Amino acid sequence: MGFFSNILEKLGMKDAAAAPVIIPPAAAAPAPAAAPAPVAAAPAEPVVNSITMVDVVALLTEKAANHPEKLNWKTSIVDLLKLLGLDSSLAARKELAKELYCPDELMGDSAQMNMWLHKNVLAHIAANGGNIPEELL
Repeated sequence: MGFFSNILEKLGMKDAAAAPVIIPPAAAAPAPAAAPAPVAAAPAEPVVNSITMVDVVALLTEKAANHPEKLNWKTSIVDLLKLLGLDSSLAARKELAKELYCPDELMGDSAQMNMWLHKNVLAHIAANGGNIPEELL
């Protein structure tokens, strides 16, 4: 079980934590070779998941209200991890960043990595059934 699965589990998303959706970044497609004739592809069927939505904002807001520290989970990955009772050390954040496919150029700058990580953790929570408002994504 990966670090991101631990986040989902702490949010009460056990079904999603068992097989989390982790979206790798789109790879740049190589330039196509000259094809003799274009071939029409069948349209892809949309993937329908029966995911139970979790009100992540309400859950985290309640946790923050009862937490002894004042934590700003809406903007800080460190505070989000602390609020969930998870390791927020740089080593743990780097592990999570690698798991979520953080670009290599951001890994050397912890501030940039943290901003990328916070945005992507929330996006991945949303992809796994958490209702995250657009303004946080």
